[in-house]
Amino acid sequence: MPTAKIRVKRFNPEKDRKPYWADYEVPYEPFDRVLDALHYIKWNVDGTLAVRRSCAHGICGSDALLINGVNRLACKILVKDIGTTISVEPLRGLPVIKDLVVNMEPFFDKYKQVKPWLINDDPTPEKERPQSPEQRELFDDGTKCILCAACTTSCPVYWTTGEYIGPAAIVNAHRFIFDSRDQGGQERLAILAEKSGAFRCRTVFNCTDACPQGIEVTKRVQEVKRAITVGGI
Repeated sequence: MPTAKIRVKRFNPEKDRKPYWADYEVPYEPFDRVLDALHYIKWNVDGTLAVRRSCAHGICGSDALLINGVNRLACKILVKDIGTTISVEPLRGLPVIKDLVVNMEPFFDKYKQVKPWLINDDPTPEKERPQSPEQRELFDDGTKCILCAACTTSCPVYWTTGEYIGPAAIVNAHRFIFDSRDQGGQERLAILAEKSGAFRCRTVFNCTDACPQGIEVTKRVQEVKRAITVGGI
């Protein structure tokens, strides 16, 4: 069975002064993912390794990591596809709790700022609020977001300032701003027009490249900028 060297950036704040690299030789099958390699290390080599995951099938987004310098979901990347030496690090821009597990609270705090829920003060209808396929198409892309933080933590603006609301929050605001059933679009646009909002984006496209769901993140951010600039939707 072939083996791969998995280099894991480790850090236990209870005993380590700074992060360090630990190397592991891991056997792998043709369809083993990077997550399987991390499981092998934790279950067979070093049980103290901290790694977060839930569904392990690319739906929950909890195992987003920096793999060979690129934000990816560990459960969607095959070992055989990225070489026999693989580096694995925690996401950038978020506090490290231990090893590969980061504190997601700053990310979710930004997400909640854009009020990512349907705002509609009309009386509740007896049936669903109708929407045409064309109306749905305007925001459908953003509904795929799984809140993995891969886009936001790939953004150099997010790394360098704690103010930027980040692409994931903007995409989730976009999802409601352009929803014909929602009445909170202007309120969200006002939030995203602030100093920490959409105009912090420098159109690097890291966020689009990092998204495991294939969302055109940069395009959605630009659509929000345009809506702010023209004074509404």
